Amino acid sequence: MPSSRLSAPHHLRFLAAHSHLSHVFGGDWFAKGAEGFARFFGSPFFLMAQSVIVIVWIYLNVVNYATFDRYPFILLNLAFSLQAAYAAPLILLAQTRQADRDKAHSEADAKHREEIAFEMHKEQQLALEQTSQLLSLLDQNNQMTMVVRQLSERIESLTSEIHNKVVPSL
Repeated sequence: MPSSRLSAPHHLRFLAAHSHLSHVFGGDWFAKGAEGFARFFGSPFFLMAQSVIVIVWIYLNVVNYATFDRYPFILLNLAFSLQAAYAAPLILLAQTRQADRDKAHSEADAKHREEIAFEMHKEQQLALEQTSQLLSLLDQNNQMTMVVRQLSERIESLTSEIHNKVVPSL
């Protein structure tokens, strides 16, 4: 048996056709950067850092330590709007690509299940054929045993007849 048949196949082999979907936005430098940016927006570190920056921003302007954005904090609102303008499309793009990846994975899983079902059906058919062959061989064996038994009985009968004719009875 070849060594390749001894090792188990890789369990994700049916996803190889969809490997181009592995990166959320593709594989080039922009895609990697955009993916990192979108992932960063959902991280606890980003939420904490943004909260700290907003608190410090408001504190510095309320206590008149810095006066670059006085109440009603129009520059802060502009920064939030700019952030939302970039974050929303990136998040939507990430969700769309994730849906595409999920669809590709479910199709690969369905294909895998179908191949498993097909292989199991083939194995069952083979088992049925082998069972049928075994039953046929057993039937032939029984018939041969009956013939051997009949021949043995006939040989015993002939031996007894010959013995009776050759050796006088006492």
